[in-house]
Amino acid sequence: MDLRVDGKVALVTGGSRGIGRAVAARLAEGGASVMLCARKREALEKAAAEITADGGVVDVFPANAGDPEAAEAAVVATVARFGSLELLVNNAATNPYFGRTIDIDRSRADKTMSVNLHGALAWTQCAWRLSMAEHGGAVVNVSSIGALSVSPGIGFYGVSKAALVALTRQLAWELGPGVRVNAVVPGLVRTDFSRALLELGADAVAARLPLKRLGEPDDVAKVVLFLLSEAAAWMTGATVVVDGGAMAMPSGGT
Repeated sequence: MDLRVDGKVALVTGGSRGIGRAVAARLAEGGASVMLCARKREALEKAAAEITADGGVVDVFPANAGDPEAAEAAVVATVARFGSLELLVNNAATNPYFGRTIDIDRSRADKTMSVNLHGALAWTQCAWRLSMAEHGGAVVNVSSIGALSVSPGIGFYGVSKAALVALTRQLAWELGPGVRVNAVVPGLVRTDFSRALLELGADAVAARLPLKRLGEPDDVAKVVLFLLSEAAAWMTGATVVVDGGAMAMPSGGT
């Protein structure tokens, strides 16, 4: 299946590295013009240069995903640069706390929700108000397998991502039929963001999975491209798991 998004304009948060960078590359390869957003301009420009070198049409806008004003400025800049915004990928995330959920302090809990949940809502609201309400479109929220399971050490991160799955369903109901909203749920993927988890025993985790390997960013990016393309035209409110079979393992992971 040749998945194409020709003529579409996409915005990817957390787009300078990892899953976001891979999603942006896939969208550009599929024919979309792409705005990359993340906090650091240097990292954004490096990613954009690499994608542009492969023939993609890419621009960058530095923005903190948890700042509603930055979200609006980024969407305004995208529409001004490319004329519209039809595809939004809420990929940016943060996890400032590692430990038992019962012990998390309010400050780090608020920061987690501010980016992972409130941020995704704010970016979607801006995209809807400034383009999608009139022109239609599709949104993909990047959640986590932690939304569907118990995650030692990163439990509250999983809570925020479970809320993002619930938000996905709610927005799918409210924004249809013009805008589709779906979520993708990655398992453990080799990225800088997951480095702490990888250092705890990546090889052992991979050995237990049915597919015997961890994910790569492009494994997730290809599914995001599918959900944003017309191949998924009758999908909204869905949560697609991309985890190497982790959720198919026997209870206890044995």
